[in-house]
Amino acid sequence: MKRMRFVMIGGFLGAGKTTAIARLAKHYVAAGLKVGVVTNDQAYDLVDTHSLRAQGFRVGEVPGACFCCKFDDLISTASELSKDEVPDVIIAEPVGSCTDLVATVIEPLRALHGERFELAPLAVLLKPEHGQKILRGQAGLGFSAKAAYIFLKQIEEADIVVMNKVDKLTTAEREELLKLLASRWPDKRVLAVSAKQGESFDALIAALGEPGDVHERFMEVDYDVYAQGEAELGWLNCQAKLTASGGELALDVILVRLVTLLRDALSEAGAEPAHLKVLGQIDEDTAIANLVGSGADVELSLASHAKAPVLELIINARVAVAPEELEALVRGVVGKLADEFAATAQIHGMQRFRPGRPVPTHRASASS
Repeated sequence: MKRMRFVMIGGFLGAGKTTAIARLAKHYVAAGLKVGVVTNDQAYDLVDTHSLRAQGFRVGEVPGACFCCKFDDLISTASELSKDEVPDVIIAEPVGSCTDLVATVIEPLRALHGERFELAPLAVLLKPEHGQKILRGQAGLGFSAKAAYIFLKQIEEADIVVMNKVDKLTTAEREELLKLLASRWPDKRVLAVSAKQGESFDALIAALGEPGDVHERFMEVDYDVYAQGEAELGWLNCQAKLTASGGELALDVILVRLVTLLRDALSEAGAEPAHLKVLGQIDEDTAIANLVGSGADVELSLASHAKAPVLELIINARVAVAPEELEALVRGVVGKLADEFAATAQIHGMQRFRPGRPVPTHRASASS
């Protein structure tokens, strides 16, 4: 049986996992390898899935809970991607608020399906926007200590910490983050890269090509704190249609304005966004805009230059606020956006909730 290389790219919400996975997948494809991608989220209809499919990748989705709680779904999704042609590489993107992946996903994969999967080291992307505040122990994070606990546990269990988005950091900020990491985890392997610009990305590719360690010790995780940290975030996925009263709508302009309005409304409500992604489509044209924190700029991460009288929107919002408040805020902003552009808005799909307590299917224990 052909063994698939299993590469998992973790990291907090907004760390740049999807961008890193797309660049990594393109590298493997250029090298002549067949690639499958598995996305994962607490909700359905993910911007990440649409984005990666729009770039031509074979993508399966595991929705409804994290990989650790949907272990069997992860296996079945990988099997589905292998139905016609077995991939050389499976790249997995876990939920951004998930941790304890070594004990609940990687080592169970090795123990139960080692004949099918060859495991790469676990890479965890560090999100600078929140990492600077959390590692400094800075007050006014916008998240509770329980949400910060998840962030820190993700880094603790990583085989490779990937300090992403270094193109946005000054030399001083980069050096400070490296020192903060070294002071807390002196033996941790750290790479500084930009998944978007490609800076030092070859080092990450090389690291992920190394054999993954067999883990015999596992970090302690307080699942009560973990569950409370996840439940702090309101999760919302919304599908909407915008129709111009006359003329055409410029997709890229609409997306940037929508995310800007959402950022301002969240700021006014005192609600910290962990990550906000909006995807817009006009026929086959796709654009994506995102926000990774209250103090961050709105980014048009994928431009389309498309215009049409009608466009479809998917909003994925992960915010430290009650889901009911988040829904009301999003509905209000979509209405305001429509008014600004002389359009009508129709919301035809809405999911909002707080994530439930993680209950892993398997959890490896330390060797005696």
